[in-house]
Amino acid sequence: MQALNPSSSGSKATTTPRHLQATAIVGGALIGFLVMKTPEARAHLERLASQADLTERDAAVVAAHLANPPHIPTPWEA
Repeated sequence: MQALNPSSSGSKATTTPRHLQATAIVGGALIGFLVMKTPEARAHLERLASQADLTERDAAVVAAHLANPPHIPTPWEA
């Protein structure tokens, strides 16, 4: 009886680099902020962006959206 040895040519589990995971998480929070337009969503985005190791460009995108928050229409504007 022969034991099966895993081959190095077989499929292997891969993990996403941490900086890409952080970018994806902050991106999700940015979308949440743009959609929900709540102070809680803003605080969540600010907290994640401050903790993540973002590139200069990604940090600039987040900062631009935080500097110009989305307009929340009032009922009489509809």
